[in-house]
Amino acid sequence: MSTEPGSPNAPGALGESLRVGMVLLDADGRVLLWGPMAETMLGWDATQAVGHLLAGLIPTDRPADPGHELLDTLLRHRRWTGRLTLRHRDGRPVELSGRAELLDHPNGTPLVLAILVENERVQAVEQDLATLDGLFTASPLGIGVFDTELRYARVNDALSRLAGLSEAELLGRTTLDVLPPSMAQRVHRLQAEVLRTGQPVTDLVVPSPDGLGARSLSVGRITDRSGRPMGVTNIVLDITERRDAQTKIERARQRLALLDDVGGAIADLLDVRRIGEALAGAIVPRFADLAGVELLAVVASGGEPPTAHDRARGPLLQVGLASVAPHPELERVLRQGEEAFEPAGPFLRSVLDTGVPFLAQTRAELRAATSQDEVVAELVRELDVNSLITVPLRARGTVLGLLVITRSGHRPAFDGEDLALAMELTARAGITLDNARLYARERDAALTLQRSLLPQTLPEQPGVRFTHRYLPGSRGTEIGGDWFDVIPLVGGRVAFVVGDATGHGLQAAAAMGRLRTAVRTLAALDLSPAHLLARLNDAGRDIAPHLDDPLMATCLYAEYDPLSRECRLAKAGHLPPVLVVRDADSGRWTARPLDLPSGAPLGVDGVPFEELCVDVPEGSVLVLYTDGLLETRDGDILTRVDELCELLCGLVGELTDAEAALDGVCDAVIEQMRPAISSSESDDLALLAARLGSLPEDRVATWTFPADPAMLPAIGGTVDHRLREWGLGGLAERAGRLVDRLLREAMAGTGRSVAVRMVYGASLMVEVTARTPEPGYRDGGEQLLAAHQARRWGIRHGPIGPAVWFELPLPDGWSGAGRDDQVPPGPG
Repeated sequence: MSTEPGSPNAPGALGESLRVGMVLLDADGRVLLWGPMAETMLGWDATQAVGHLLAGLIPTDRPADPGHELLDTLLRHRRWTGRLTLRHRDGRPVELSGRAELLDHPNGTPLVLAILVENERVQAVEQDLATLDGLFTASPLGIGVFDTELRYARVNDALSRLAGLSEAELLGRTTLDVLPPSMAQRVHRLQAEVLRTGQPVTDLVVPSPDGLGARSLSVGRITDRSGRPMGVTNIVLDITERRDAQTKIERARQRLALLDDVGGAIADLLDVRRIGEALAGAIVPRFADLAGVELLAVVASGGEPPTAHDRARGPLLQVGLASVAPHPELERVLRQGEEAFEPAGPFLRSVLDTGVPFLAQTRAELRAATSQDEVVAELVRELDVNSLITVPLRARGTVLGLLVITRSGHRPAFDGEDLALAMELTARAGITLDNARLYARERDAALTLQRSLLPQTLPEQPGVRFTHRYLPGSRGTEIGGDWFDVIPLVGGRVAFVVGDATGHGLQAAAAMGRLRTAVRTLAALDLSPAHLLARLNDAGRDIAPHLDDPLMATCLYAEYDPLSRECRLAKAGHLPPVLVVRDADSGRWTARPLDLPSGAPLGVDGVPFEELCVDVPEGSVLVLYTDGLLETRDGDILTRVDELCELLCGLVGELTDAEAALDGVCDAVIEQMRPAISSSESDDLALLAARLGSLPEDRVATWTFPADPAMLPAIGGTVDHRLREWGLGGLAERAGRLVDRLLREAMAGTGRSVAVRMVYGASLMVEVTARTPEPGYRDGGEQLLAAHQARRWGIRHGPIGPAVWFELPLPDGWSGAGRDDQVPPGPG
């Protein structure tokens, strides 16, 4: 018997699985031939079985004549099929199924050939076959069996239905013969690869033969029990509904993702143009090939939109545009952000008037919608637009503008679900746009208030040149409370102030205005910097908006005297100023932050303020600033101060004596220091730079006289003469009367000398000092100064005693700034 691979008795072959035993009997039922598989099934070897009656193997509890019955049946019908039980060598019964046929021996003696199979194994094979038949007939899966030539060998009804061909039309043919060419080659190559490698392919999605549906294809190799390839199987499942459901789910997921992304792109924006650009950019190319955001021009400029009862009239302004590919004609027609235009086409005007969106799903509908505007119609043809959606941008019941989106080429046209998504997008964008419009209006109002509270003009001071910059925060933040000021003081001195009230918005702007007014009021009292900040801190309780909400602010106050070139400074929690000086020996410029006592911010009680006094070389530059210039999200503020010092050292070293030079310093500082701050998060900043010089010697006059009333005419003549030398003869009479009265009262209170000092700066300051504990002007002196139109007057403690001073404004047309190109007017 052959034992080649694939033979019935080869290891693992079907013959071994079934255990088919062959037995040859004579007419008396005696065993003539006992096959090896019969020995395996019953345990009796050939030497034990041959020559014995088969009836001897029948169990004793069974009928003893099955052989006679079998022979009788064979003699009558020449064949027998049935079941019988034989005894195993170990005594147990073995149920067998048998088939016997009567053979004619050449010598005339009949022989019986019997084939025996174990019932249990036959039943298992029958069950397997029945299962396979049931799978083919009852399974909803399309099943096809292919031979090694990849020809249909067996198919079930489900596969015939899926293929649209009968079983007869499929059997014997290949997929190359029955599938569309584009699909057939792919499937045939796949089958051949699976047959060659044995590597199965599962759940491969392929189109249906008609191209409208989808199929899931699984291909596996089939082998016999010895492992020899016998072909492949194709299992096909119609997944059209599953694909459509998955497509809907994926489409819904993409729509939600688009809504989330658009919301994230515009949520923190407070500028209508940036919102329009972000909205258009988020839509293209994910949802459309072209997107345009068009607002009513009045809305784009921050004005009021039409009410819910009014129609949206007026020109539109393109604030956002995105396209999958640039198109010069498109940009020319839409004129993004340049000029307003009237809506083109009745469908745009209809959407504005009614608020009802417009959907053109076909090219024919597009041609009808754009027929009245040849420019737009030509643009639609050039862009190969296949569908269009126009949706109103609405907020709080009113129309703000339009969103226009298109698809082109072979991209699927818009449908009703796309229109619903576009409406959801515009609903979110409309609220954001209106919020930005309202914010811009409020911010502009607050900024106008803030600018009105800042100095509109700064006085010119002899011996000092200065410039300033104020920049509000970015459009993404509210205005802050930064401020600066330059305040003329008595005797040609000048005060420089910068500060920052905490918070943003109108409240911060109002707090800044109150603080600035308080500082100017206290500066008029001629207080020292530390004393002034202490008084300002006390006043902060009164100007705070609420008792339980103290006014918090930082402030830096610097007082410079151009006569002595002495600068006194104090700060309340503010960043240190930077002083840039030139070394007299080497000529090199150095910049350093002034190490002031820190001082607590205004609004904190119980912390004293201290001041620093520094001698300033001629031509030095003092720079005051707020934290908006340096502060970043992650940077160290002290490192940023060092960077500012390094920058100022280089910039000031390149300066000339020109007055405009400090403007260049401020511009360069802002340009190079502020880029480190995000443009969308930058705070407002104030920057003040002053070149500190000295008063010309001929602008100051000081005399000491005996306390003798007889000297009054001579003193008056001396004062008159100097005023006329300065070209201030028009002030001589008023100044003379005031000096005479103050000297009389001062002499009445002292027997020692008196001093008179006059400073010719931005105004004329005259000071009378006497060596006495108290000045003697109280008996009508105040009324005298007011009657003679002294702009300001006061008392301060000088080095030898109390000094009474007053200021007179200069004649019209003479600024007193001490410019070299200005000639004083003639006497009186």
